[in-house]
Amino acid sequence: MSEFIDNSGKKRTVLKELILKLHRGESPEQVKAELRQVLGQIPYGDVVQVEQELIAEGLPQEEVVKLCDVHTAVLDGSIDRGGAKAAPPGHPVHTFTEENRALEREIAGLEALFRQISDGVSDKQGADLYYAVINLFNRLMDVDKHYQRKENLVFPYLEKHGITGPPAVMWAKHDEARAALKKALQSLRTGLKNESEIRRVLPELQEATRSVTEMIGKEDNILFPMCLDALTEDEWYDIYRQSPGIGFCLYDPKDPWKPAHVGEDEASAESAGGRIVLPTGSISVKELISLLNAVPCDITFVDADDRVRYFSQGRDRIFTRSRAIIGRMVQQCHPPASVAAVQSVLDDFRSGRHDSAAFWINHKGKFIHIEYFALRDDKGGYLGTMEVSQDLTEKKKLEGERRLVKYA
Repeated sequence: MSEFIDNSGKKRTVLKELILKLHRGESPEQVKAELRQVLGQIPYGDVVQVEQELIAEGLPQEEVVKLCDVHTAVLDGSIDRGGAKAAPPGHPVHTFTEENRALEREIAGLEALFRQISDGVSDKQGADLYYAVINLFNRLMDVDKHYQRKENLVFPYLEKHGITGPPAVMWAKHDEARAALKKALQSLRTGLKNESEIRRVLPELQEATRSVTEMIGKEDNILFPMCLDALTEDEWYDIYRQSPGIGFCLYDPKDPWKPAHVGEDEASAESAGGRIVLPTGSISVKELISLLNAVPCDITFVDADDRVRYFSQGRDRIFTRSRAIIGRMVQQCHPPASVAAVQSVLDDFRSGRHDSAAFWINHKGKFIHIEYFALRDDKGGYLGTMEVSQDLTEKKKLEGERRLVKYA
């Protein structure tokens, strides 16, 4: 290994020239072989710095975006993360990486289904695979919250530290991944009828999962190690506090985190906030949480953009919820067979045609009543939808009256 360049400045110069060779049309395989022969392992920070310098020196950002995946393929296996910091549980980077592991599990499940489809199956098996694939793609769409937290919470701080090129390139790659996922899901939702139709759209599905997988590699090997070096603890704490407002992706972080210099009293005061003033009184955040959780039904709020923004956490929830659904499109929280009914209710509420809708089902031996209510402002503008689910099994058995206190 003595032939490797060991001067950091020279390494960056050579890496820059190798990347420019790609932009001049040279073979990625040839450039990758030359990179490994001349440079060996490249520190993750050098990759970021070289990309930033290339854009600053006039290489069009669109060109960097266009060949970003080629850069990644050429650098695969050559990035040195030896000096990278570790993020403790609860830290935003720890949450991001746990989300990546969850995404990888979903993608592994999809790839197993893709192999079955490629091997050939009967139409009956194809129908079963179709529902399995669309269910996993619905879950994979959760990656949008992962990207939104990067774009709206992490990237502004990187730009504050003068790191502007890589976030812009990565945002463009987010949009490509979103478009690929949306296209794949639209194809699936056309209701593919047999195995041959599923095989026809298989390249679209594989392109969508590939785009997510490649982004995971960019994050794990370059972005997150670089962010841990660049951002301060106070900046990470701000990201930590704002993250629940956007929501989490297939993972619900349980561990609290705060910088060592933030005291317990300060942290609890920040999370508690002041009193909420309402037309008929005021209530503290702690009181409001307790009140909503004591209501004998499950409450879920979906905003005007069809995103889940809140759910109650009563002692005996009927349907399991985790904070990973916060910020998720409500259509993606339901099985494929239910999506049309959910969309119909939302469309009727948004248009003003109706203000409520009720359903009742038998679920695990219980009689469950589910009601949806349109929420509107004082001018009739649509604010969102409230879902209220109640277990009425015991109440259906009531007869006569009870006028005296009797504890159950």
